[in-house]
Parts: sequence; C-alpha cells; structure tokens
Amino acid sequence: MADGADGADGADGAERADGAVEREWARHWQYAELPGLDLLRAHYVRHTFPRHTHDGYVIAAVTGGIEEVGLPGGTLRAGPGSVVLINPEVPHTARAGVPEGWAYATLYPSRELIAEVAAEMAGLRGTPGFTADSVADPQTSYVITEVHRAAEEGNALAADTLLRAAVARMLTRHAGPLPARTVRSAGAAGAAAARAVLQERMARPPSLEQLAAELGTSPFALLRAFRERYGMPPHTWLTDARVRRARALLDAGTPPAEAAVAVGFTDQPHLNRHFTRIVGVPPGAYRRGRPGGQAPPGG
Repeated sequence: MADGADGADGADGAERADGAVEREWARHWQYAELPGLDLLRAHYVRHTFPRHTHDGYVIAAVTGGIEEVGLPGGTLRAGPGSVVLINPEVPHTARAGVPEGWAYATLYPSRELIAEVAAEMAGLRGTPGFTADSVADPQTSYVITEVHRAAEEGNALAADTLLRAAVARMLTRHAGPLPARTVRSAGAAGAAAARAVLQERMARPPSLEQLAAELGTSPFALLRAFRERYGMPPHTWLTDARVRRARALLDAGTPPAEAAVAVGFTDQPHLNRHFTRIVGVPPGAYRRGRPGGQAPPGG
C-alpha cells in the first residue's frame, strides 16, 4: 500500500512551520492469513487518540517523528527505533509530540495469539503481560515494519514468521505474569457493578445520578471509584465500550448506520466521529480493511 492510500477516508493535512503540508494517512486492517491480529500503519499530525483501551495487546514501532503516549504512570515520548508496549485494558491516549507528527506500524495481537506464542516459550507462566511501556529496540521495530510489508505483499509465510519472532522477542525480554485485577474494596465493587450496568444498557444508559442511586451510593463516590478502577470516568468508558462493540458489529457485517443505533450513538455521523478518534480510521475504511471487505482506494 502506498503511503497516503487512505487519505480520502478522512485524513487531514496539517500546515508545517515552513509552509509545507504534512499529509495524514492511515490503514487499519486484518490479513486473513494472520488470525487474531489487527494491523495499523499510519502517519498522524493533528489526530489525537482520546483515553481508550484495547481488548488485546499493543506492540507499536515508531518509524518517524515523536509519539506521546499518556499512560496511568505518566506520559512517554517514543521516537524512531522505539517499540511501545501496552497490555489489555490499560487506558491510554496518544498524540503527536512534534509538529510534524509521528508515523508508526502497529500490531494488535489478541490475548489468544499472545498466549499461543507464550505457551511455546519456556519460563513464562500464566497470562503474560509487558513489564515495560516503551523500549529502544531498532531490530524489533524493523521486524514489525517487515510484518506489515509481508502482509501487504500477501506473503503469509514471511508475515507469520516475522510476527512470531517479534512477539517472542518482546515476551522474552519484557514480559512477566499479567497481574490479576482483584476487587479489594466496596468502592471497587461498586465500580465493577456500574460497569456491568453500562455494558448491559449501553444503548440507553442511566445518568450518573440514576446509576449511583441504583447501586446505593453517591454520584461523587461512584465517579471517584470508577475512575480509580478503570482509569477514566463512566462516560468516557462508555464511549470507548460503544466503539469496541461497534467494531464487533462491523466485523460481523452490520452496516455502520445500524451499528451506530445498536450501541447507543444518535446516528452514523456520531459513530463516525468517535470511531475515527479512537480507532484511527473512519468506519468505512475500517470495514474495507476486514477480510472480504472492499480494497481501500489505492491499496
């Protein structure tokens, strides 16, 4: 895929200090021969990712510029040769750290794929989790870009080999048992109960006051407990959860307009706005990147 192939799907240009225009582009897709993996290759300038989470893992090779990633422990700045590592359900943000933006090649392996690779390695027990947020590893960064290249060229053998090599290297050097999330307080238990309610009633959620009343607590106490447990307030978590469910519906072939209503967005433009901010591409480009979808323009 040529750089800029998906520019027509909503990426914007940004004016640099020298008057030149930096073009944003992105491709988020799946290669049918690599089950359990999503791929994103992009150059972002003005785009910012709001606080969100992933069901699976993030292994991202920064190839240009600087990416700033906001994590629970603080903000990291990653440049070329760096590999950003994020575990499942960890809330984070991302944005450009320099005016020219950042470019990266990202792997989104599922929990099942990571577990499969880990099971073939000695020394890893339980569900693995990364112990570092970012590492300077030009070799692995290059291998990640080669996974993308092989997948784009339809070379399944090379893509699968390189993918497993990159994942195994990261697990060997920067992983340990993923800590289990346990509920230790009444506040945490209330936050978990609130999350379950929002998950069940996603299309028509209660207000914070109504939710707190149902759970026998105060709105402020619930808000504080929810933020402490999930790293974001309930309304932000709900938007993220809606987008994640919309992705599952789009994967199953549901038209975007129907997916929008099903998850509680007012209409398709409402879905488009939040989906693009969190996923990095609009729903239409996302659908075209799934197996069996229409090929992206120029891709």
